[in-house]
Amino acid sequence: MSSTTEPVTPLLPPDQAPPGPERSWAGARALLVRLHFYAGVFVAPFLLVVAVTGLAYTFTPQLDRLVYEKWLTVGHPGGPVRPLAEQIAAARQAYPEGTLAAVVTPPGPEDTTRVVLSLPELGEKQRTVFVDPYTAQVKGHLTTWWGSTPLTTWLDDLHRNLHLGEGGRLYSEVAASWLWVIVAGGLVLWLGRARGRRAASVRGVLLPDRSARGVRRTRSWHAATGVWLALGLLFLSATGMTWSHYVGDRFGRLLDATRGHAPELDTALPGAGQGAAADGGEHAEHAGHGGGAAAAGPGPADFEQALAVARGAGLGGTVQITPPQGPAAAWTVAQKDNTWPVHYDQVAVDTGTGEVTARTRWADYPLLSKLSKLGVQGHMGELFGLVNQILLAVIAVGLILITVWGYRMWWQRRPTRADRSSRFGTPPARGAWRTVPRPLLVAGLPVVVALGWALPVLGVTLAAFVVLDVVTGLMRRTRRAG
Repeated sequence: MSSTTEPVTPLLPPDQAPPGPERSWAGARALLVRLHFYAGVFVAPFLLVVAVTGLAYTFTPQLDRLVYEKWLTVGHPGGPVRPLAEQIAAARQAYPEGTLAAVVTPPGPEDTTRVVLSLPELGEKQRTVFVDPYTAQVKGHLTTWWGSTPLTTWLDDLHRNLHLGEGGRLYSEVAASWLWVIVAGGLVLWLGRARGRRAASVRGVLLPDRSARGVRRTRSWHAATGVWLALGLLFLSATGMTWSHYVGDRFGRLLDATRGHAPELDTALPGAGQGAAADGGEHAEHAGHGGGAAAAGPGPADFEQALAVARGAGLGGTVQITPPQGPAAAWTVAQKDNTWPVHYDQVAVDTGTGEVTARTRWADYPLLSKLSKLGVQGHMGELFGLVNQILLAVIAVGLILITVWGYRMWWQRRPTRADRSSRFGTPPARGAWRTVPRPLLVAGLPVVVALGWALPVLGVTLAAFVVLDVVTGLMRRTRRAG
């Protein structure tokens, strides 16, 4: 038996119980640091892949011109343009298979006319025949997907789902769902360090500290770059989520509830009754790509007549002409100008009478629909042309650098003493939530739950982080007890 006397802890009345951890706003910051750490370590690989694949996709217009110049452009632009019917007839003579699904007029004087054919064996893809509008000479064909070349389609799939199909879209949704959290959290943490002369100045927030060394220098580059790119990263996060799988579904429900969808074009011919119209609205341009054109098939002259009526109704620029999806439906002519100022007007044309039977105007789109449409075009680098592409490229390169600097900070913070060296940096201390002010916890938990519902992938991965944190803590406690 040991003769050592154990010290006796005196029992205190309830009103004199040892106080718990002090709660303050510093606790909220510590919790945010831990969240930023976990997100940085585990989500950053997704962001890195998104940035690299997005950078590759950014310059697809130039890559298309380089790879497919023979099909997309004419050798000597200028002079009188051959009738559209003659161009279509030439395409059909060279490629008689399939049905005429749509015709897209040239966007510029150096571009070719696109005659789109539906073939059952191509599924949702199409055969697009490229015709010189000045000579009606067929320059060749490509297998396209909603008008995109094979190269653009390949890069789009790489960026969207890594060529893994529908399941692969989760990776990009993880990146988009967490990007805004990481950016917002990083801004709060960096601005919260504004103490002292340097950090309190605008220069200290916007520019890296070149006099610093080690992890402080890396952090300053990581944070200052994030500040400069914050708006662009938040924009890409928001627009990327709108057409993701789960958040996109939630966004669609929001548009339904607020009547925020683009107005649908009524393509029913007068007197045809309800239900005769083909799919109108913002998706009318894709009609016919599945092989659903009228059984008899439209003729080249019908396309030219529909174009003439639409031009007379004021539709300028490049347009897509889609044949009716049934005997009681009208033709659809839709503008396809994605560069600011955009043009998305549509008309329904009755080629039998030469009249416009219905019309939708871009000016009449609901605000949410406009923001969504413009956001997508900006995300894809089309809205402001080359300037848009350069901005996206700068943001992508910046995100790559921020990610690399983040991992470098983790490595620089690793213990290097011989008795406790480690390959990785030490994570922020656990238990920060115990020091968060109770009002903030009470108000914050419902917000987190609501965000988890609205952004399901964010909610699931956040729950996984919490489980991982708890399991890690239990394992450490067990090792210490042993």
